[in-house]
Amino acid sequence: MKIVLSTLNAKYIHMNLALRCLKSFAQPEFEAEIAEYTIKDPSMNIVSDLFSKKPDVIGFSCYIWNIEETITVIKMLKKIMPSVKIVLGGPEVSYDVIYWLERIPEADFIVIGEGEETFKQLLVELSGSMEISNVPGIGYMKEGKPAINPQRNKLDLRELPSPFRFEEDIPHLSKRVIYIETSRGCPFRCQFCLSSIEVGVRYFDREKIKEDIRYLMNNGAKTIKFVDRTFNISRSYAMEMFQFLIDEHLPGTVFQFEITADIMRPEVIEFLNQTAPAGLFRFEIGVQSTNDSTNELVMRKQNFQKLTRTVSMVKDGGKIDQHLDLIAGLPEEDYHSFRKTFNDVFALRAEELQLGFLKMLRGTGLRIRADEHQYIYMDHSPYEILGNNVLSFDDIVRIKQVEDVLEKYWNDHRVDETIEYLVTNVFESPFDFFQAFGSYWDSQGWSRIGHQLEDLFKRLSLFLQEVYPSSLDVVEGLMMFDYIQNQKYKPRKPWWTHKLSKSEKSEIYQSILSDPEIFGEEFMQLHLNEKDLYKHTMLELVPFNAGKYFNTNEVEKESTIMLVYFQPASGKPTVYFAPLKEIKTTSAV
Repeated sequence: MKIVLSTLNAKYIHMNLALRCLKSFAQPEFEAEIAEYTIKDPSMNIVSDLFSKKPDVIGFSCYIWNIEETITVIKMLKKIMPSVKIVLGGPEVSYDVIYWLERIPEADFIVIGEGEETFKQLLVELSGSMEISNVPGIGYMKEGKPAINPQRNKLDLRELPSPFRFEEDIPHLSKRVIYIETSRGCPFRCQFCLSSIEVGVRYFDREKIKEDIRYLMNNGAKTIKFVDRTFNISRSYAMEMFQFLIDEHLPGTVFQFEITADIMRPEVIEFLNQTAPAGLFRFEIGVQSTNDSTNELVMRKQNFQKLTRTVSMVKDGGKIDQHLDLIAGLPEEDYHSFRKTFNDVFALRAEELQLGFLKMLRGTGLRIRADEHQYIYMDHSPYEILGNNVLSFDDIVRIKQVEDVLEKYWNDHRVDETIEYLVTNVFESPFDFFQAFGSYWDSQGWSRIGHQLEDLFKRLSLFLQEVYPSSLDVVEGLMMFDYIQNQKYKPRKPWWTHKLSKSEKSEIYQSILSDPEIFGEEFMQLHLNEKDLYKHTMLELVPFNAGKYFNTNEVEKESTIMLVYFQPASGKPTVYFAPLKEIKTTSAV
């Protein structure tokens, strides 16, 4: 019996863990082939490839991001291979099973919930007596009607085989995100999350996990992401794993965790700040909302004061990047309340702030009680909300405008100094800046066209010229600085209009050659000659005392020369400032 396990990943870099868990558990009695695709792949290409494998059974791992594309593939497969058995599993089809059986008649079986043992027992029956009623935890059509067999007891995770010991995966480990789980379940009951449905937390064998991590690192894995819903629910367990990873990590490896920040003890953070190498760990922290009433309605326990303490301590340590999540559209969180949530969380200045929109996932308490808050939402995945009793569709569109520019400008860290100045000194709050700019961006039609790095700066400049022209002097200087930080080589044609003529630059260069000390001791040590200056540096006039601003955040209107040196070996730019009045020139610059 030829068995193929397949899924459509969101991106190529993702490596599906579920398929590998099923494959390892099915061995040695059954040998399955893994076939991964992406949601961007043409359906015909996927179907052609699966057809070429001549399978008897195909199992698909289904999620909100791939279910619609997977259905298209399944329907095509059944037309050309009517005898193939199609088995569906995964979080998207584990709830409302009758709906899926009726909507996808091409699917022969649905595995409900935890699938390793259920899928293997199903294979036993398909290869033998075909007594499907003997298989706990599956849905299927029986005599034209949906039938659902009761689920089995939870697995003992300590006994599960490793899902990582497949030779065919080794060439890909360095190029993919490797997902690993050390536990299943979640101790919390957030009503918008599927993890709230499973009661309790179960752990895998710690020593087996460590052996898997050693194996993955030794075979080239660079990015390993723990999928545990709350990695730090057990402080002793988290500390043991942190210590292990610090002690045995290989250079260039990054580990990502989902952390519940308000339960993290200060001594744990102090330990990480003192002992973890910079860049080894990355934390993902779900804040979702800072509205206490909203959190109560979704049964979410969160102490924002303690969360703030954790995020701030981690940031001060400078070792760990943090990714904070928000959800727009939670119960009783209207536009103004969400504005406050956004500003509360942005104030923490995490490296990344992801703004998402509530999805009414099948099986969640919030979807079951959607009428209580008059939710309207998409019929098909991703089931994103279109409005509720306090948040109109117009409000959602406006918040999506915020999300668009937040991703491009803040999360990509292209204009950090500029945005910091704007949200602190020009706009009433960070949300107000992103909202005003996002609305302007959308009104110009820029959301429908592509952009290069220069476009981001030009478009921000156009927006500010129209909305806040009085702030342009300082902002354009900061934008030039930010642009330079994104360059590896001396730019041939920057996006701004040069304020210095060729003759003025020549005079300044001559002044620098005669008195390099004006740019400081570090610059003097470069010992640049005239050829080096012209070839590897650029000059710009900044209309404020940039050196003082970057030291004190105070704006003083004093023209400054910005000299940027691009190191020939690395191309990395180094910026030096000197007051214009200290540079001796014969003409008035």
